[in-house]
Amino acid sequence: MNNYILYDDTAVRPHLLPFTFTRPVSEIRCGILTLTEKWTHFLHAKPSFLTEPYLQHKFPFVATNDNIFLNGAVCATASIAIAVGQLKAGEALIALENDQVIAYRSPFEVVNPVSELKTVLFSEPIVTIQRLWDIYGENGAQIKADFTALTQGRVSQPLADPFTHVYAPENVFLEEGAKVRASILNAENGPIYIGKNATVSEGSVIMGPFALGEGSAVNWGAKMRMNTSVGPHCKIGGEVSNSVLFGFSNKGHDGFLGNSVLGEWCNLGANCNNSNLKNDYTNVKLYSYATETLEDTNRLFCGLFMGDFTKAGISTLFNTGTVVGVNTNVFGAGFQPKHIPSFSWGGAAEGFTEYRIEKALKVAYETVSRRGEAFGETEQEILKHVFELSRGNNQK
Repeated sequence: MNNYILYDDTAVRPHLLPFTFTRPVSEIRCGILTLTEKWTHFLHAKPSFLTEPYLQHKFPFVATNDNIFLNGAVCATASIAIAVGQLKAGEALIALENDQVIAYRSPFEVVNPVSELKTVLFSEPIVTIQRLWDIYGENGAQIKADFTALTQGRVSQPLADPFTHVYAPENVFLEEGAKVRASILNAENGPIYIGKNATVSEGSVIMGPFALGEGSAVNWGAKMRMNTSVGPHCKIGGEVSNSVLFGFSNKGHDGFLGNSVLGEWCNLGANCNNSNLKNDYTNVKLYSYATETLEDTNRLFCGLFMGDFTKAGISTLFNTGTVVGVNTNVFGAGFQPKHIPSFSWGGAAEGFTEYRIEKALKVAYETVSRRGEAFGETEQEILKHVFELSRGNNQK
């Protein structure tokens, strides 16, 4: 059996911070699945990870004398998996359209597979997640692709509620234990996927493409607009458009979230809102950790990007194109800055101070433990490392 290793492309990883502070690139969710889960589904094998040293304990690296290294930023497909499986030792699979490395076969890590190995061209278009806005930008198409992959040859659980109205029911799939009550599901423009033991509560309106992860809940009267993915064990409410929640995060109350991405263990208080369009209709600029400058996204619509364990108080307002780091506590009046570093405490009106690491770890432990999940030494060490990386930046 082949030994697969998902590696972080060093040219891509810095551009996907703050999400890659706490995970390998392939653990980003886009569509129904994470990029890791896409590879696992099509290869029928669980890869290990080659990522930052401080993440390796949680995401182990397993090597043999014959490995297939997979680019963690690539959204796998059945065709890609077939081509990867045909690689011979010393070969690299390269996308014809853009020279992107998809995978290579080698006993050891190769710095530049294009020049050091024999290249095999892959002629079909590929999707890679290289910038923060790619996560929501590719999300609708990835929901459709994942929906096809996950439901092929399977039959949906019945949607028996007499008070729920469904448009294009053939594009709706309910996993075991999923419940929908007195809601409207419109899958005419794309599929709607309701995960195992997930709940859609009364009065909700959902427009496909849409995905709801295992154990998650759409709260009463919610408005879920197209191209939105909610990962496992989340609570979602209010109005949400073209956004991605990785998992274990809450936006349970009224308020707007658009063209945005939330990591894991985030919480938005009641009536939090973000802007996703500038009043002058010019391109949104977004803070880049890679360049430490505002980068032109070439997009009119771009909202909020929030790292793991970050929380926002009630009625917090986020400006167009805002990047918030890991384990930050944001609150107070007025629009928040376009970049809030990791482990910051405060808001635009009050100013920011450093979030004490002891307090931050205690709150993180309580956040995770109340959901019955483990938060041990490994998770603490990751957050401690991110804290050290962020020191000195909290006054910017």
